Amino acid sequence: MALNRHGLRRFTDDVDILVTPDALKTIHERLVGLGYLPPHGKSKHLRDTELGVRIEFLTTGDYPGDGKPKPVAFPDPADVSVHIDDISVVNLETLFEVKIASGKSNILRQKDLGDAVELIKILKLPRSFGSKLSPYVQEEFYRYWDANATANEPNDWEISQ
Repeated sequence: MALNRHGLRRFTDDVDILVTPDALKTIHERLVGLGYLPPHGKSKHLRDTELGVRIEFLTTGDYPGDGKPKPVAFPDPADVSVHIDDISVVNLETLFEVKIASGKSNILRQKDLGDAVELIKILKLPRSFGSKLSPYVQEEFYRYWDANATANEPNDWEISQ
Protein backbone atom coordinates (compact mmCIF):
# COMPACT_ATOMS: atom_id res chain seq x y z
CA MET A 1 0.00 0.00 0.00
CA ALA A 2 2.84 2.41 0.81
CA LEU A 3 4.50 1.69 -2.54
CA ASN A 4 1.23 2.47 -4.28
CA ARG A 5 0.65 5.69 -2.38
CA HIS A 6 4.20 6.87 -3.03
CA GLY A 7 3.78 6.26 -6.76
CA LEU A 8 4.93 2.71 -7.59
CA ARG A 9 2.07 0.60 -8.89
CA ARG A 10 2.74 -3.11 -8.72
CA PHE A 11 0.73 -6.23 -8.04
CA THR A 12 1.07 -7.89 -4.66
CA ASP A 13 -0.85 -10.74 -3.11
CA ASP A 14 -0.55 -9.63 0.50
CA VAL A 15 -0.81 -6.55 2.68
CA ASP A 16 2.01 -5.57 5.04
CA ILE A 17 1.03 -3.55 8.10
CA LEU A 18 3.51 -1.91 10.45
CA VAL A 19 2.36 -2.28 14.06
CA THR A 20 3.63 -2.12 17.61
CA PRO A 21 3.64 -5.35 19.66
CA ASP A 22 0.69 -4.06 21.72
CA ALA A 23 -1.29 -3.22 18.60
CA LEU A 24 -0.58 -6.69 17.19
CA LYS A 25 -1.98 -8.28 20.35
CA THR A 26 -5.12 -6.12 20.14
CA ILE A 27 -5.59 -6.89 16.44
CA HIS A 28 -5.50 -10.63 17.13
CA GLU A 29 -7.85 -10.33 20.10
CA ARG A 30 -10.40 -8.40 18.05
CA LEU A 31 -10.17 -10.04 14.62
CA VAL A 32 -9.30 -13.73 14.98
CA GLY A 33 -12.49 -15.67 14.36
CA LEU A 34 -14.30 -12.70 12.80
CA GLY A 35 -13.26 -13.34 9.22
CA TYR A 36 -9.53 -13.51 9.94
CA LEU A 37 -7.42 -16.48 10.96
CA PRO A 38 -3.72 -17.13 11.47
CA PRO A 39 -2.38 -19.16 8.53
CA HIS A 40 -0.89 -21.66 10.99
CA GLY A 41 -0.43 -22.21 14.73
CA LYS A 42 0.87 -19.17 16.56
CA SER A 43 1.59 -17.05 13.49
CA LYS A 44 1.50 -13.30 14.00
CA HIS A 45 0.08 -12.93 10.48
CA LEU A 46 -3.56 -13.30 9.48
CA ARG A 47 -5.53 -14.39 6.44
CA ASP A 48 -8.84 -12.89 5.35
CA THR A 49 -11.09 -15.97 5.23
CA GLU A 50 -13.46 -14.50 2.63
CA LEU A 51 -10.95 -13.28 0.05
CA GLY A 52 -7.87 -15.25 1.08
CA VAL A 53 -5.69 -12.13 1.32
CA ARG A 54 -2.63 -12.55 3.55
CA ILE A 55 -2.04 -9.81 6.08
CA GLU A 56 1.55 -9.72 7.27
CA PHE A 57 2.48 -7.71 10.31
CA LEU A 58 5.82 -5.95 10.51
CA THR A 59 6.40 -5.40 14.20
CA THR A 60 8.23 -2.45 15.73
CA GLY A 61 11.71 -3.53 16.79
CA ASP A 62 11.91 -6.50 14.41
CA TYR A 63 14.46 -6.47 11.59
CA PRO A 64 13.69 -6.47 7.85
CA GLY A 65 14.87 -9.21 5.52
CA ASP A 66 16.58 -12.02 7.38
CA GLY A 67 15.23 -10.95 10.78
CA LYS A 68 18.74 -10.65 12.21
CA PRO A 69 19.84 -7.53 14.14
CA LYS A 70 21.09 -4.70 11.96
CA PRO A 71 21.15 -0.89 12.14
CA VAL A 72 17.69 -0.68 10.52
CA ALA A 73 14.69 -2.04 12.41
CA PHE A 74 10.97 -1.59 11.90
CA PRO A 75 10.09 1.69 13.65
CA ASP A 76 7.02 2.68 15.63
CA PRO A 77 4.36 3.53 13.03
CA ALA A 78 3.41 6.68 14.95
CA ASP A 79 6.90 8.05 14.28
CA VAL A 80 7.01 7.43 10.52
CA SER A 81 3.48 7.66 9.16
CA VAL A 82 2.26 10.13 6.59
CA HIS A 83 -1.21 10.55 5.14
CA ILE A 84 -1.52 10.27 1.39
CA ASP A 85 -5.04 10.44 -0.01
CA ASP A 86 -6.44 9.90 3.50
CA ILE A 87 -4.53 6.65 4.01
CA SER A 88 -1.77 6.37 6.57
CA VAL A 89 1.43 4.79 5.21
CA VAL A 90 5.11 4.89 6.13
CA ASN A 91 7.06 7.90 4.91
CA LEU A 92 9.33 7.61 1.89
CA GLU A 93 12.57 7.55 3.90
CA THR A 94 11.37 4.62 6.02
CA LEU A 95 10.09 2.78 2.97
CA PHE A 96 13.53 3.02 1.35
CA GLU A 97 15.34 2.01 4.54
CA VAL A 98 13.32 -1.15 5.15
CA LYS A 99 13.22 -2.13 1.47
CA ILE A 100 16.98 -1.81 1.02
CA ALA A 101 17.79 -3.39 4.41
CA SER A 102 15.47 -6.29 3.59
CA GLY A 103 16.93 -7.00 0.16
CA LYS A 104 20.50 -6.40 1.31
CA SER A 105 20.22 -9.05 4.04
CA ASN A 106 18.11 -11.71 2.33
CA ILE A 107 18.69 -12.86 -1.24
CA LEU A 108 15.09 -14.05 -1.38
CA ARG A 109 13.93 -10.42 -0.92
CA GLN A 110 15.48 -9.03 -4.13
CA LYS A 111 12.08 -7.64 -5.14
CA ASP A 112 12.53 -5.12 -2.32
CA LEU A 113 15.72 -3.84 -3.97
CA GLY A 114 13.89 -3.64 -7.28
CA ASP A 115 11.19 -1.56 -5.59
CA ALA A 116 13.84 0.89 -4.39
CA VAL A 117 15.30 1.18 -7.89
CA GLU A 118 11.86 1.74 -9.42
CA LEU A 119 10.92 4.36 -6.83
CA ILE A 120 14.07 6.33 -7.60
CA LYS A 121 13.20 6.27 -11.29
CA ILE A 122 9.47 6.96 -11.02
CA LEU A 123 9.77 9.72 -8.44
CA LYS A 124 12.86 11.24 -10.10
CA LEU A 125 14.41 11.58 -6.66
CA PRO A 126 17.48 13.76 -6.34
CA ARG A 127 20.68 12.00 -5.31
CA SER A 128 20.67 14.15 -2.16
CA PHE A 129 17.63 12.17 -0.91
CA GLY A 130 20.13 9.50 0.15
CA SER A 131 21.47 11.79 2.88
CA LYS A 132 18.14 11.39 4.70
CA LEU A 133 18.61 7.62 4.98
CA SER A 134 20.35 5.48 7.56
CA PRO A 135 24.07 5.10 6.81
CA TYR A 136 23.39 1.34 6.67
CA VAL A 137 21.50 1.75 3.38
CA GLN A 138 22.99 4.96 1.93
CA GLU A 139 25.68 3.30 -0.18
CA GLU A 140 23.09 1.03 -1.80
CA PHE A 141 20.76 3.98 -2.44
CA TYR A 142 23.56 5.91 -4.15
CA ARG A 143 24.49 2.85 -6.21
CA TYR A 144 20.89 2.49 -7.43
CA TRP A 145 20.59 6.23 -8.04
CA ASP A 146 23.82 6.26 -10.07
CA ALA A 147 22.69 3.23 -12.08
CA ASN A 148 19.38 4.96 -12.87
CA ALA A 149 21.17 8.15 -13.87
CA THR A 150 23.53 6.25 -16.17
CA ALA A 151 20.70 4.23 -17.71
CA ASN A 152 18.74 7.41 -18.43
CA GLU A 153 21.57 9.25 -20.19
CA PRO A 154 21.06 9.43 -23.95
CA ASN A 155 23.25 6.97 -25.80
CA ASP A 156 24.76 7.37 -29.29
CA TRP A 157 21.96 5.40 -30.92
CA GLU A 158 19.24 7.65 -29.41
CA ILE A 159 21.11 10.81 -30.46
CA SER A 160 21.44 9.65 -34.04
CA GLN A 161 17.74 8.82 -34.40
